[in-house]
Amino acid sequence: MAEHVPITMKDIARELGISVATVSRALKDSPRISLERRQLIQQYAREHNFTPNLIAESLRNSKVKPQKLIGVIVPNFVHYYFASVLSGIEEEATSQGYRLLVATSQENYEREVRICQSFYENKVCGIIVSQAKDTQQYDHFQRLMDAGLPLVFYDRICTGVNASRVVVDDYMGAYNAVSYLIENGCRRIAFYGSPMTLEISKNRFNGYKDALLKHGMAFDEHIMRICDNRADAEAVTPEILKMDVPPDGFFAINDDTAIGIMYTAKRMGFQVPDDIQICGFTNGYRAIACDPMLTTVEQRGVKVGEEAADILIGHVEGAIPLGRAVRRVVRTRLVIRGTTK
Repeated sequence: MAEHVPITMKDIARELGISVATVSRALKDSPRISLERRQLIQQYAREHNFTPNLIAESLRNSKVKPQKLIGVIVPNFVHYYFASVLSGIEEEATSQGYRLLVATSQENYEREVRICQSFYENKVCGIIVSQAKDTQQYDHFQRLMDAGLPLVFYDRICTGVNASRVVVDDYMGAYNAVSYLIENGCRRIAFYGSPMTLEISKNRFNGYKDALLKHGMAFDEHIMRICDNRADAEAVTPEILKMDVPPDGFFAINDDTAIGIMYTAKRMGFQVPDDIQICGFTNGYRAIACDPMLTTVEQRGVKVGEEAADILIGHVEGAIPLGRAVRRVVRTRLVIRGTTK
């Protein structure tokens, strides 16, 4: 049980076949409930790790303001994008009098579950989260929402729960980037992406594929790889560039992967962008620290963070009803530099 978010009063009521109001009164030791029933309910709550959600209570009582503490879950700090999102969250939250409690899931589902429980126990007023790569079960998120805690997803959204979300226009960002590669002479474009369990990877892949089809080019799965970091890009790119007909263009799901492709190609004797054109997705500091500088899709992470914090605070303060899922899309733009002609 230590690995799971505590059960809610709704869970207790359902299991014992009683009303939520009865559970609430029993847990407050109300004399309106018989001693025997109170003891039964309290014992069940203890055995199943029930923790009263003071935030949910404060949200229901307009005279009591919730603690102005927002939990933020970041998958990792390796990518510039997540750091920029956090910067946007902090800027917006601070301007409205909120503090942040930040943790990184390190792309691990079990760690993500423990962080959710820790945030719950620390009485945050809401959580802003980008899910870990290997998260495919969403009970820990749903339990938080059932307990009255607002959630806002950014970047890697959870389609398994009906929560608010802020994303960039991944599909159009990829579509425009691949279209640009084609219009600049590329006739065989490889795709490097994250696991297809993630919505962002599906959306960017669909943008890539549709750009090919729109321009009369066939999709070839032999030049598609699940690869989303520099080390893996340097490991798999030699095999692709040794094909009888190697790609003359690469679209990568992030800048680090694109840079791994570029340096591998250069080591193998290819000229960038004369022989191979490359486009990434982020527009972080590394995009201008490489040689040549990287053409990439700008994600505008600070703006994503500001929007996520704005929505969450709207939920907390009642401007946006808890049951209403808000969806906002931040537009991308293609930044053209030296890895394309």
